[in-house]
Amino acid sequence: MAEELLLENNAKISAHLTKSLLMVAFLASFGSSMLYGFNLAVVNSPAEYIKDFYNETLVESYDWALDEELLTVLYSLTVSIFAIGGMTGALLVGRLVTRYGRKGTLVRTTVLVFIGGALMGFSRALREPSMIIIGRFITGIHSGISLSVVPMYLGEIAPKNLRGFLGLVPSIHICLGVFIAQVLGLEELLGKEEHWPLLLSLVVFPTLVQLMLLPWFPESPRYLLIEKGDVHATVSALKWYRSKVNIQAEVEEMQEEQRSLSSIQTISVCSLLVDRCVRWQVVTIMVVNIGMQLSGIDAIWFYTNEIFKNAGIPEPYIQYTTVGTGAIEVISGMLGCFTIERVGRRPLMIGGFLFMAFCCAGITVSVLFQAQLSFMRYISVGCVVGIIAGFCIGPAGVPFLITAELFKQSHRPAAYTVAGCLNWLSNFTIGFVFPFLEVATGPYCYLIFCAICLGVAIYTIVIIPETKNKTFMEISQMFAAKNNILEEELTNGHLKMSAMNGYGTLGLHA
Repeated sequence: MAEELLLENNAKISAHLTKSLLMVAFLASFGSSMLYGFNLAVVNSPAEYIKDFYNETLVESYDWALDEELLTVLYSLTVSIFAIGGMTGALLVGRLVTRYGRKGTLVRTTVLVFIGGALMGFSRALREPSMIIIGRFITGIHSGISLSVVPMYLGEIAPKNLRGFLGLVPSIHICLGVFIAQVLGLEELLGKEEHWPLLLSLVVFPTLVQLMLLPWFPESPRYLLIEKGDVHATVSALKWYRSKVNIQAEVEEMQEEQRSLSSIQTISVCSLLVDRCVRWQVVTIMVVNIGMQLSGIDAIWFYTNEIFKNAGIPEPYIQYTTVGTGAIEVISGMLGCFTIERVGRRPLMIGGFLFMAFCCAGITVSVLFQAQLSFMRYISVGCVVGIIAGFCIGPAGVPFLITAELFKQSHRPAAYTVAGCLNWLSNFTIGFVFPFLEVATGPYCYLIFCAICLGVAIYTIVIIPETKNKTFMEISQMFAAKNNILEEELTNGHLKMSAMNGYGTLGLHA
């Protein structure tokens, strides 16, 4: 009987993709996720101009000319300070989404982009190199917040059958942001010496569009009901996102979950880390978020031009080769988005990481032998493209999606804080260490990335279950044995919840 009712409820909460859902997914991603991808790649093209600017201003102000090693350190700081800002933003996610809501947080934090963009845009005119570093730190804070809040927001407004599709829309925009930065960085557009401050400050325009339009969309219905207790606003939001669909069953399921969580407040990061009922879920988000950054993808994004130069591509053609890789990123991201509801999360993760591991090993082999075999340089470029394609098709977006799917409402903000901090810390480590790692180990550094990709793929095969179309209880039961939770405790105690838009499950009362 319980199983029949669960299936009936699951059928009721399945819904078609509405214009409102599609618009809010693209709008939230356009003004937030896309900026993350843009900022990852935008410093690649004007790297030499920025280094020259640093050197010129330091000579003017302090009569101090930097050597090549110090310039590399300063440029590495410029690249990686974005990740420090991101980690700072990730630490703020839990408090912000609890106080202001998911949409409210996205709208309020747009001010950070305007401040950071202005600092970078006016840095050359004011002859102040620190403005670039501070500006990237501030835009990093915004990306650290939005990188967690956007998938959280979309995951909570999406019906169960569209959760994977909408959850990967931000990853498409990340790839699109990288591609736009590469195109605008071409010498024929904004890749000239006089245009680099404008190129860095372009982030303000997508954010302005988001600020003008996103406030007109409703807040997450789950947040409105479960955390704010506003039934009227919840019904209005659901009607906006579920046009021509009966929402009564969904509201009742939310209310049941609200009652099941009435004695449980939104938990802290410390409470999450010591909660044995979600022990393996926490380990999982740690592994996949660290793995996605230490897979080598950030080294590829940050230093694409340098990699192609070392691979023997003639310098005039490097910028066009880089743009080609950006186009492949977008195509791969779209392929993952449109197939995730058919093939599931696990195949995209496993296949993506295994393909990346193969390509990382391929880069090492091709670079070692390209002096003897000239065609190896093309294999090297193909492996770089393969790493990017493998990443964008699954590992780029699935970790953020399953962070929402593995945790209930009370645990989700803390889970995103943990995942975001580890993600950004790994991002900073790669951005800062990779230039020195490449000098010390040469092409063998990619074997380190190969081992990490293989490790995450094996972990996914052994530990992570398929969460496509699974309710919260079903996912919890998959982890119950690993967490050493008795079946009675799972169904009657800490994890008793009702079906809630694909995240909950039927409350089974003794």
